[in-house]
Amino acid sequence: MNMPAHAWIATLHGHLDGLERALLQSDAPAVERASAAVQGALQHAPRTLELRGADADALQSAAQRFTQLRAATLRAAALNERALGSLLPDHLQKPTYQPSGLARAGGPRGRYVAA
Repeated sequence: MNMPAHAWIATLHGHLDGLERALLQSDAPAVERASAAVQGALQHAPRTLELRGADADALQSAAQRFTQLRAATLRAAALNERALGSLLPDHLQKPTYQPSGLARAGGPRGRYVAA
């Protein structure tokens, strides 16, 4: 990939590289740190008028990578939660809202109350 002219895009790609490495190593604390770094970089994004030509293409590439890595992060979190739930069933939180009653003739249906 050609190096983008705008320094911010290069920084964003660097943070995305770190997130990808952390995900591949299954290092949860490193994933959290790398994700925070990506979010920090996104908060300091330049105005879109500053990103033209090759920078716009590089930004599109970074957005696609971010989407893929975000999906991988969510999958990893779900797998971790499922594994933890199978090892420590009591660890799973009870739902905040539970049905107020069983579906029965004339009974409440679809109403929820705080647990």
